[in-house]
Amino acid sequence: MNPLNDNQKTEPQVESDSDHIVVQRRYDVAGAINDLLIAIWFLIGSFFFLSESLTYSGTWLFIVGSAQLMIKPIIKLVGFVHIGQIHPQLKRRREEKKVNN
Repeated sequence: MNPLNDNQKTEPQVESDSDHIVVQRRYDVAGAINDLLIAIWFLIGSFFFLSESLTYSGTWLFIVGSAQLMIKPIIKLVGFVHIGQIHPQLKRRREEKKVNN
């Protein structure tokens, strides 16, 4: 068993996994930003409800925050689909590198 051959076999896997992680983290960041914005809309909306004159604006902030709650599962689903599409591409790349080595 040659250690160089073992390293060559595992190197594409590590590269593939890092590609997957980069894509996954981008969707995680998008979800975190979305969650932060939701919290901001609801917090400001709550303060607006303390003043009679700002109640109308507070209501709209609650509506925006509620609509944005729908974005969270959309981000997650799009991420799953994107990563699902990446895996076959990474597998093909890994197989091509094996053939070329």
